[in-house]
Amino acid sequence: MGLLSNRVDKESLKPGDHIYSWRTAYIYAHHGIYIGDDKVIHFTRRGQEVGTGTVLDILLVSSGPARSVVPCPTCTPSGDGHGVVLSCLNCFLAGGVLYRFEYSASPALFLAKARGGTCTLAVSDPNDVVVHRAKYLLDNGFGCYNVFKNNCEDFAIYCKTGLLVVDQGTMGQSGQAVSIIGGPLAAVLSTPLRLVTTNVYGMVATAVTVYCASRYAADIGMRKDVVKVSAEDLTRKLATGLLQAIEPPIPAAPAPAPASAG
Repeated sequence: MGLLSNRVDKESLKPGDHIYSWRTAYIYAHHGIYIGDDKVIHFTRRGQEVGTGTVLDILLVSSGPARSVVPCPTCTPSGDGHGVVLSCLNCFLAGGVLYRFEYSASPALFLAKARGGTCTLAVSDPNDVVVHRAKYLLDNGFGCYNVFKNNCEDFAIYCKTGLLVVDQGTMGQSGQAVSIIGGPLAAVLSTPLRLVTTNVYGMVATAVTVYCASRYAADIGMRKDVVKVSAEDLTRKLATGLLQAIEPPIPAAPAPAPASAG
């Protein structure tokens, strides 16, 4: 792995690795935990990689990989519809390139990565602990999928660190989600600074600085509102409603038009 890419070969994978693969046009990446024997545990929205419950799904689904109509004999569908699934590595990659998420990244490396969702300042737990969390959540679930508050990257980071961003009982954001929000936010926050510099290059530099600062401050390795939670305690809190991520409602199908008389 290096500054420009976290791309790795399958042969270098170890159980407990946090891996991901970019989908078409690099719109989003899908994340999971490699547990060995060419198997990956990852978090989905009822078996689908992404979903917001909004018109944004049209773009996300169109960028996703085409799925075979023939079920893979080695992949396990989500139990009880909770979204955590076991897949073979090939199905997880879906024809994409394999990357490994980086932990304990230096501040310089973190800021040099223009796109979020590739590394974190946080420290990973031992690989056997990571695999235990992933397998436990495969059996017990990880709550409701939410593309901005509880997605596949959140799942993988939790498995690696045991850390959750908890704000008033709601699970927190991943680096990928922060990047999606951070770009427009940086542009908005830097707009008042146009009075300081009217040079277009100065405005771009200001927006980039605000964007990088927001990513750095929001990283789970830097935040103060994180807690270490065991997988067993996590599922107990989810079951009792002490911790939750609200899933966006699935849009209802339009009602059929009434038949005209005559």
